[in-house]
Amino acid sequence: MTPTKHIHPTAEVQTPHVGEGTQVWQHTVVLAGAKIGRNCNLNAHCFVENDVVIGDRVTLKCGVYLWDGMRVGNDVFIGPNATFTNDKYPRSKQYPAAFQPIVIRNGASIGANATVLGGVTIGENALVGAGAVVTRDVPAGATVVGNPARVVVRGQP
Repeated sequence: MTPTKHIHPTAEVQTPHVGEGTQVWQHTVVLAGAKIGRNCNLNAHCFVENDVVIGDRVTLKCGVYLWDGMRVGNDVFIGPNATFTNDKYPRSKQYPAAFQPIVIRNGASIGANATVLGGVTIGENALVGAGAVVTRDVPAGATVVGNPARVVVRGQP
């Protein structure tokens, strides 16, 4: 039996692209252009902008906002209040020609309250520690912590 998707009555999901088995919880907003895979769990108070693609079996804990240009692979965990940016020099009512993309590869985990700057790729199965500030790419399988985030465990090549 295929699980059905569940969208909480207080969530606002504008996109038709929500995979089977995905759950969207209280007060979460998903804009019309977003694409969300199967068996995902978007916890309460999340926001997903238009140009965002989320793979299968992804967990967004409470308070996660995903901005235009983000690509999230399969089996990714994003902890509560993790923060992402897509504009290096933000100004009110002044928009860049293109937003900086963030790519999170399959199996990666982002700890609570981590900050990931635009233009960064988090490698496959990488782990970003809670509270880390990621200013550059994280290699596959690596663990990074601190501000700025530094590799403390090297991944397998």
